Amino acid sequence: MSSDPTRRIVILRHAKAEWSDGDDHERPLADRGRKDAPVAGRWLAGSGVTPELALCSTAARTRETWKLAVSELPERPRTVYEDRMYEASLGELIALLNEVSDEVADLVLIGHNPGMHALADALAGEADALAGEADGDLLARMNRSGFPTAAVAVLTFSGSWKSVEHGVGRLVAFWTPHSS
Repeated sequence: MSSDPTRRIVILRHAKAEWSDGDDHERPLADRGRKDAPVAGRWLAGSGVTPELALCSTAARTRETWKLAVSELPERPRTVYEDRMYEASLGELIALLNEVSDEVADLVLIGHNPGMHALADALAGEADALAGEADGDLLARMNRSGFPTAAVAVLTFSGSWKSVEHGVGRLVAFWTPHSS
């Protein structure tokens, strides 16, 4: 098992969006979201994670978040706009991860709550006898924060993408644009 490659999953929740009585899928970012998204991108660029693939929800707010964040990265990863990420459940998100090619070492997901928070928590949380991990108090801090807009969680795991399930990950970073 020690020969299994270490992979990274970056989970980025979309930045703050406008509220609307119209179509939820088409809600644009609010002014604060347009300010926070590039800051999240700069944080990611400074973290040393260089995703090769981005899976982004097709909602307007996630596409706009990613456009602003990715412009801050030293290299633009291949981006796939994925309909199944909009309103995806935890199980649907894990199923998407299980489809990723093992040629990809680092992946970024740009999506929505409650799915993004649930995914980070499930991968780093306990699952039966298998226990995920978190550096320091990151998991507690992430769960206290409620995974706010433009938050970023970085998890590592060893093995194939097909092996992603509850408790396989280690939460190695959690960042929010408005943390003190």
